[in-house]
Amino acid sequence: MKTVMPSENATPARSEGSRRVIFEGNFSGILSASLGKTRNFGRIRYDGFALLFPRSALPCRRDMAKFTSMEKVIIVGSGCAGLTAAIYAARANLNPLVLEGAQPGGQLSTTTMVENFPGFTDGIDGPQLIMNMHAQAEKFGARFSYAEATGFEPLNSHIRLQVDDKEWLETESLIIASGASARWLGLENEEKLIGHGLTSCATCDGAFYRNVPVAVVGGGDSAAEEALFLTRFASRIYLIHRREKLRASKIMADRVLAHPKIEPIWNTVITRYIPDERGEMRAIDLRNVITHEERELPVACVFVAIGHDPNAKPYSGKLEMDKDGYLITKRLVESKHPGVFIAGDVADRVYKQAVTAAGAGCAAAMEAEKYLSSVE
Repeated sequence: MKTVMPSENATPARSEGSRRVIFEGNFSGILSASLGKTRNFGRIRYDGFALLFPRSALPCRRDMAKFTSMEKVIIVGSGCAGLTAAIYAARANLNPLVLEGAQPGGQLSTTTMVENFPGFTDGIDGPQLIMNMHAQAEKFGARFSYAEATGFEPLNSHIRLQVDDKEWLETESLIIASGASARWLGLENEEKLIGHGLTSCATCDGAFYRNVPVAVVGGGDSAAEEALFLTRFASRIYLIHRREKLRASKIMADRVLAHPKIEPIWNTVITRYIPDERGEMRAIDLRNVITHEERELPVACVFVAIGHDPNAKPYSGKLEMDKDGYLITKRLVESKHPGVFIAGDVADRVYKQAVTAAGAGCAAAMEAEKYLSSVE
């Protein structure tokens, strides 16, 4: 992947209301691997191609699709679940509108290489996979807007959805695929290191770190599961926890503490990530919260396992949620409200994989099509 840059005679142009940005001129070059280093992505349209760029490259927050007075289906989110739903809904001639949200592309936009998505024997860059799915959805007629869903009002006959805390859209059906955001430590250079020795998914990235030391941050079942999974690959797993014992269930804690490859580091927090000259993780600085002793620990990767926050705030009090804010589904993708379907990590607190999200997106679109046929 190499960066597509506008030629010298390319000039930016805005459509009415400064809502959509295009480039007038010729593009040279091809997409760059640097895209994999950028956390937030925006889209620039050029001659039918959808290109991913840092959101800071765009003069405006929002790429305004042409809205209709009553949409057939709105899809909230543009990760694997949302884009798969868009592909299926567009192929069913439902003319879906996709609200890309605060992080277009979802968590895959922060992943440099995906090796466990079927069909790619050599793996594929996360941003490239998202671009492929995006282009496929557009090919069949899906429309995209940078708007973010901020309000939700289910009515008897249809659904109202507020975007960007401003206008309200109306739709006959809704697919919520807004995903979940990993919790991070909030340290300096954290965003730059995501995908470069900093990750929140051992299943996704563990195999890249064979025979090297790594660290896992956290003390619950998720951290224990990550650490145990990583014993298949890493030479040493340092389990860093700010307390003196794990919060994980007893069976998981016993397995972790008994494993010869896992070394717990108690009462300790990470204070700094230390990258090498290539921008890859080289080591971390640690501080004991009781003795205040500090030291440097060489590791090739840090796996942060302190939880996820589902992006479900607009639906609070209106759709069923569990105690942690994940939306609750029945029959895989159905909500309690007719015409509202749920797909991907906003409801999945177990698997959190691109392929499971894509499957749920497919199911949600098929159920939405079935629902719309039943109410015509």
